[in-house]
Amino acid sequence: MLRYLPFLLVLAVWVYAFIDCLNTPEEDVKGLPKVVWIIVVLLFGEVLVGPLAWLIAGKVRRAPARWTAPDDNPEFLASLEDRKRDLGEEA
Repeated sequence: MLRYLPFLLVLAVWVYAFIDCLNTPEEDVKGLPKVVWIIVVLLFGEVLVGPLAWLIAGKVRRAPARWTAPDDNPEFLASLEDRKRDLGEEA
């Protein structure tokens, strides 16, 4: 079983990179068009060159959105004011 581990790891990285490439929006792809990246991942997947190139250089890295507490979120506060106004008019 241990002798199949390298093959399974290469297959897992290949499949992950291919699905990630397919699901990435066109505007987040950098360097090459998305279709070319898909071809690179498929053609050079057995030696991990294509998938690793995609994962390292193929897409734009965005910082995760910063979480805002509800009492600091202007949209949430405005929705509370609207709800308060609606309840006040109904009562």
